[in-house]
Amino acid sequence: MSSRIIPFVDLKLQHELIQNKIQQAIETVLERGDFILGKSLAEFEIAFAQASGAEYGVGVASGTDAIALGLQACNIGAGDEVILPVNTFVATMIGVLQAGATPILVDCSSQTALIDLEAAAKAITPRTKAIIPVHLYGQMVSPRQLLDFADTYKVLIFEDAAQAHLAHREGYQAGSVGTAAAFSFYPSKNLGALGDGGMILTRNAEIAQKAARLRNYGSSQKYVHMEMGTNSRLDTLQAAILLEKLPYLSQWNSDRLSIAQQYDLELAPLASVGITPIQNQSGEGHVYHLYVIKVDNNCPIDRQQLQTELTKAGIQTGIHYPIPCHLQPAFTNLGYQSGDFPQAETLAQQILSLPMYPGLSLSQAREVVAAITSVISEVAAKPTPTTEVV
Repeated sequence: MSSRIIPFVDLKLQHELIQNKIQQAIETVLERGDFILGKSLAEFEIAFAQASGAEYGVGVASGTDAIALGLQACNIGAGDEVILPVNTFVATMIGVLQAGATPILVDCSSQTALIDLEAAAKAITPRTKAIIPVHLYGQMVSPRQLLDFADTYKVLIFEDAAQAHLAHREGYQAGSVGTAAAFSFYPSKNLGALGDGGMILTRNAEIAQKAARLRNYGSSQKYVHMEMGTNSRLDTLQAAILLEKLPYLSQWNSDRLSIAQQYDLELAPLASVGITPIQNQSGEGHVYHLYVIKVDNNCPIDRQQLQTELTKAGIQTGIHYPIPCHLQPAFTNLGYQSGDFPQAETLAQQILSLPMYPGLSLSQAREVVAAITSVISEVAAKPTPTTEVV
């Protein structure tokens, strides 16, 4: 076991740099005492919407609520079908279900892990009202293809941008392509709070107003409730912290890109032994919330063995995600079975997320790949057991 640990994510590094500003932001909220729907929340909603190319932001309690309440604000609910990729975190599907709509799952690309729009086209029915492109791992689904899809099939685009803060592609930013979008500020996100948090972005004033009501018991005027809402408000304290962190986000994303490029360079020789990164089709627009490789059948070691050996070497890794949504026990009632989505199911057995965070040094990235290379070399060098014939 190595005495040196390279963590999968290390949040201390970014917080140490701005600790005084975060502390001051917290103290300012304490002094004002506006803990719910306070000044810092309003300021952050405006700032994050503008940074993302949207008109309006509505802070909510989590990324899951951003999906559920955002869909409801777009008048999507019971009787409506919503297409989404099976290769996503379960929060995407839970948000659809909480909105009262029916999730229709489709497969993903084996190269990018993003939604397969050809498969989505085959899933269209008269009840289809929206598509949720998940900008997975920090890479956007092609905006041009999405807009063509929406125009062809007359469906609404609702972006799941929980992993794609300030990502861009084809002249669009994540959160600016569709009718509305959902973001998460879970602590490990590119822009993370010190707890849970989320936001709905939109260019539509009516949708923003309805979302703001829904998060606050269906009320825009105290004790007057226009519709059935809930309690899902981004805390003013969290908004104040996020507001302090927002100016650093572009640089942090740039740091992630540099680390990813170093990984790409170091991993290139391993393509011949079945180790390849998830494909980047966005160039510098990919914000690399996660850096994910595939360990395919050409590799002399399987994904689980590789992860185990890296752990022994002091390198922490993750799997995003080991069980596709349709095979989760909670959703057997939807009627999907093993084999329904072969690309996603194969990826679930192959993918491995490497350490990725601002502050991870390029030398550490090289060390990670060196460890992968060493593990594979050791396995390949071992003689193949033979069965003695008697």
